[in-house]
Amino acid sequence: MSILEVSDLGLQHYGPVWDLQRSLHKRRVEGRQNDILLLVEHYPVYTIGKNGKKEHILASSDYLKKENIAIYQVDRGGDVTYHGPGQLVGYPILNLQENHLGIDVFLRKLEEIFIRILKDYGIDSHRIYKYTGVWVGEEKILAIGIRVSHWTTMHGFAFNVKPNLSHFLGIIPCGIKGKGTTSLARLLHNIPPMKEIKEKVILNFCQVMGFKKWKLVGGEVWNSLTVLARKNS
Repeated sequence: MSILEVSDLGLQHYGPVWDLQRSLHKRRVEGRQNDILLLVEHYPVYTIGKNGKKEHILASSDYLKKENIAIYQVDRGGDVTYHGPGQLVGYPILNLQENHLGIDVFLRKLEEIFIRILKDYGIDSHRIYKYTGVWVGEEKILAIGIRVSHWTTMHGFAFNVKPNLSHFLGIIPCGIKGKGTTSLARLLHNIPPMKEIKEKVILNFCQVMGFKKWKLVGGEVWNSLTVLARKNS
């Protein structure tokens, strides 16, 4: 298995990172890019998956303006979700065939990564049949929504470390009614620093997905993001 590249993008607007994903996905399909995991926090945004319903955004236009929440219709699976500061978002761009993974196995492995991390912090979590993601009781702490094209993944997971949970009230998260959303900040007295969470995500991602080595990359990834940000400004 090839080495996993990891790029920490920091806090970014959604649009340029989505463009970056598409660029890297194309390069991966063409064999010009290694498997890579992008880690990022986003400025507030609601994204609607290709099977999502716009009516699952409950927030008024005044609320969206007041809270500076953008909206994007995107090409991942799933319904409506929220991204914002304090939430760790990961975009794995992997070739599933080369890594001997089926789509369903890949999804279950993403869940397993965070079940292990939560266990490290003494939190019991679980899957709920028919719903992708990870739950603590009846509240979701990890959302997953992916796209697979040419056996190569994009989009990914969103882990609630310490986001503004009130922003979830402006949507029906993942289109699932009657269930809540939680975070590490709500469940723990001492909130782990984001740097620690990122390290755990990288290490568990490698262990669960079967990567033997990983390396941090910047350079071309950062240059691409800068160019795309200028184009969208």
